[in-house]
Amino acid sequence: MLLSNTIRTIAVTATFLGWSVIPACAEDAKVTHHNAHNDGVKIHYATAGDSGPLVVMIHGFPDFWYSWNEQIKALQSTHRVAAMDLRGYNRSDKPKGLENYAIPKLVSDVASVIRDMGEKKAVIVGHDWGGMVAWQFAMMQPEMTARLIVLNLPHPKGLNRELANNPDQQRNSQYARNFQQPDAHKQLDAERLIRWVKGEAKRAKYIEAMKRSDFESMLNYYKRNYPRPPYKEDTSEPVRLNMPVLLIHGLDDWALLPGALNQTWEWLDGDLTLVTVPGAGHFVHHDKPDFINRTLKMWLMRDR
Repeated sequence: MLLSNTIRTIAVTATFLGWSVIPACAEDAKVTHHNAHNDGVKIHYATAGDSGPLVVMIHGFPDFWYSWNEQIKALQSTHRVAAMDLRGYNRSDKPKGLENYAIPKLVSDVASVIRDMGEKKAVIVGHDWGGMVAWQFAMMQPEMTARLIVLNLPHPKGLNRELANNPDQQRNSQYARNFQQPDAHKQLDAERLIRWVKGEAKRAKYIEAMKRSDFESMLNYYKRNYPRPPYKEDTSEPVRLNMPVLLIHGLDDWALLPGALNQTWEWLDGDLTLVTVPGAGHFVHHDKPDFINRTLKMWLMRDR
C-alpha cells in the first residue's frame, strides 16, 4: 500500500510493572438494564452515561456484559455506553440451531442495540468473539460504525493466514477444534469456564452468569464460524474499512498469537492505532484495566 494513503500505524508498548488485577471488592458500574429485540430474539444490554457518543461493547467467550465493568466506569462521563450480552449468554435469548449463530445474525444483534438506543451509529468495541463480531459489523455496516476498537482478536485475514501457515497457531487452536466436536458442550461446566476470573466477588457474578447461559449456544460460535482444517489462506480482496481502528493485543495470549497482527494496515484504508501490551494475556482488559482505560479514553477523545 502506498504511503500516500496516509494509513497511520502507531505501535505502543505498555511498560507498567506487574499485573493490574481488578480487586475482588471493586465497585460495580451503576447501570440500567434494557432489552433490544431482533427478529424475535431478545438481546440484553446494560447502559451507563447520559451524554456523548454511543459506545457499544461486545464480550467474548466465556463472558458476559460485566466483562466491561471497569471500562464502563472509565467512559461513562464522556460517552453513553451499552454493554451487550451476546445471544446464548446470560440474560439474552438462546435460540437453537447453528444457523442462529451465523455472523450476519450476530451483526444484526449489534445493530438492534444501536437502534434501541435511538442512534444511527456507534463506536463498536469487541473482545474475542465480540471482536470478530465487531470486525464483521464494521465490514457489513460501515455506515453504522463511527469507530472500531478490537481487543485480542486480530483482523480475520490475519487469523486465517496464521491458521494456514503457522504451526504454532495451528497447535494453539486445538481448543477450537475440540469445541467443534459433537456434544462438546457436555464437557463444560461453569466452574471450569471461569477459572480465569480473579476475585471471589467477581467469580460469583461469573458463576451466576454462566449458569444462565447455554453452553451449546456458546460453542455454536465455533461450530458455525471458526475455520476448520484443512486450513487454507484467504487471498481474496478484503473489505476495506475507512473508519479509525484501534487494535489492542495482550502479548501473552496463547490462543491468538501476535503474528496475526502483521499486515493489518494493508487491509485498511483508514487510520490504525496498534497497541501491544506485554504482561497481559487474552483478557487484556481484565489484566491491565487501568492501562486499557487510559488508552481508550485518549484514543476516543483525541478528535473531540
